[in-house]
Amino acid sequence: MLSDAKIRSLKPKEKAYKVYDDRGLYMVVNPNGSRWWRFKYRYDGKERGISLGVYPDVTLQYAREQLQEARQLLARGIDPSAPRRTVKIARADTFKVIAEEWLEMQAERLAPITMTKARWILRSFVYPRLGSRPMAEITAPEVLAVLRPIESRGMNETAHRALQRCGQIFRYAIATGRAARDITSDLRGALAPVVVENRAAITEPAKIGALLRAINDYIGHPTTLIALKLSPLVFLRPSELRAAEWSEIDLQTAEWRVPAARMKMRERHIVPLASQAVAILRELRSVTGKGRYLFPSLRTSDRPMSVNTVNAALRRLGYTRDEMTGHGFRAMACTCLNELGWHPDVIELQMAHAEPNKVRAAYNRAERLAERRTMMQAWADYLDQLRVGNRAPSPSDTTPIGLPDDTIAQSRRPKKPRDVVAPQLELALSVPE
Repeated sequence: MLSDAKIRSLKPKEKAYKVYDDRGLYMVVNPNGSRWWRFKYRYDGKERGISLGVYPDVTLQYAREQLQEARQLLARGIDPSAPRRTVKIARADTFKVIAEEWLEMQAERLAPITMTKARWILRSFVYPRLGSRPMAEITAPEVLAVLRPIESRGMNETAHRALQRCGQIFRYAIATGRAARDITSDLRGALAPVVVENRAAITEPAKIGALLRAINDYIGHPTTLIALKLSPLVFLRPSELRAAEWSEIDLQTAEWRVPAARMKMRERHIVPLASQAVAILRELRSVTGKGRYLFPSLRTSDRPMSVNTVNAALRRLGYTRDEMTGHGFRAMACTCLNELGWHPDVIELQMAHAEPNKVRAAYNRAERLAERRTMMQAWADYLDQLRVGNRAPSPSDTTPIGLPDDTIAQSRRPKKPRDVVAPQLELALSVPE
């Protein structure tokens, strides 16, 4: 029989060894000094064993109590390891475990910023309440109890996004045999609708000119100034611009090839660079060209600049969030190019908006690059005119500005009303840094 005094006197040896107590209870003393309680028994004619914990966290008295419970199960014909396996399986099927599996699977499908937002929502709002709950036992009212506090803080879009992520995780659990149904479908209509607001953007030619002149006069970090100058010329989303890498830039061919992993639509995107954009990038290369990123963080060159850098610079220039945003440069280009008569398909391709017809999308990307290149140069020339205060062409002008005569028939907007396509703006979840 063991005692506390005897246990304390046990010394580690070169190999692990056993010291027995009573009725199958024994202690394993390991070479590193750790001491484990184990219970050896026979069930269904086979020798088996279970761990009862580590000494001194599990005392001699508590180990004997667990032994007694295990032997009572044996007396009733129950394998003492069976309840433990049930608990272990239940823990493996918790919401958090399944959600983390789902996130890992999405890593190559979702843009990095989308992954960051998904993790933030789950870890900030969902895991604290549902993380440890077995997936199969979670009810719709429990999910709603997670969403209501988010909604009460005025974060309606975040609440809807949390519900969306929960639904995706439940459907993954169904596919892997760990849930019977997606209970989030029962919450349809339970949340207040999201009021969609387009991102603030300046689209009036005179005001665009004033903005461009203000950017030229910006006093701040040189890379921030260049990011401001480049933003209206490339039509990229702020997240795509800020994380740009020099390996994507080919100044010889005047192209910026953004890999699919960095694009919202997860498809490789080519940005034809106007001569003005090439000149800006040559200037930037002398500053950051030896590193990985075009716009490295001010704190470390191992990370790109903050997602809020361009917006913060616009605020320093005196533009409020209701007047202009970093994303607004896309809306500016989209709106103005439509008004100037450029073909909607060419504009949409350069905006990297989703094309539902995959075959048509592949054809357009291959066949309309020349038109996009012409449009991008014409747009840069148009911005130069606005910057110096020249008269901006009106929508009634017969030819899209800068468009050669031999491509007018392809790239000019059709006159029929049904061909007019409104600009499409994306709504992104705002996540604190």
